Amino acid sequence: MEVTEVRIKLIEEGSDRLKAFCSITFDHCFVIRDLKIIEGTRGPFVAMPSRKLTSHCPTCRNKNHLRAGFCNQCGSELDRDRIDRDEEGRAKLHADIAHPINSVCREMIQSRVVEEFHREIEKSKLPGYISRYDDIDLDPPEPHFDTNHRMMPQTEERGFGKGIL
Repeated sequence: MEVTEVRIKLIEEGSDRLKAFCSITFDHCFVIRDLKIIEGTRGPFVAMPSRKLTSHCPTCRNKNHLRAGFCNQCGSELDRDRIDRDEEGRAKLHADIAHPINSVCREMIQSRVVEEFHREIEKSKLPGYISRYDDIDLDPPEPHFDTNHRMMPQTEERGFGKGIL
């Protein structure tokens, strides 16, 4: 598996730690969007896309955010002990939607995204800079496969720019 494209959308000044959003494409055929690039104590790191966890009201079964003290639908008081906690006692309020399952994959994604993040910062300093992040919905040409069902490299003739990606 190979990261074949990374698109970065830099965040305007004003956010302390959140520096950019990005999308990554694997093998020219699978995209994961809304990864976050966050400035950590040891430099930028990649946070995977996640969703807020919810729980159901015991009275009306309406979904509520875990930090809610009362149901948004019926107003019933919600149990404060319904929140799962990690080993250090911190509330688990979000769940990853997509994430690497081993350190080798995490490092592959992390290094490629951070490398592209630094490139995007340099590009953003040039006149006429426009982020490509929002172009992700454009349909790329269909990938081509050889007789063993392996993906063939994309070339200029197939519409992916100069040379092989």
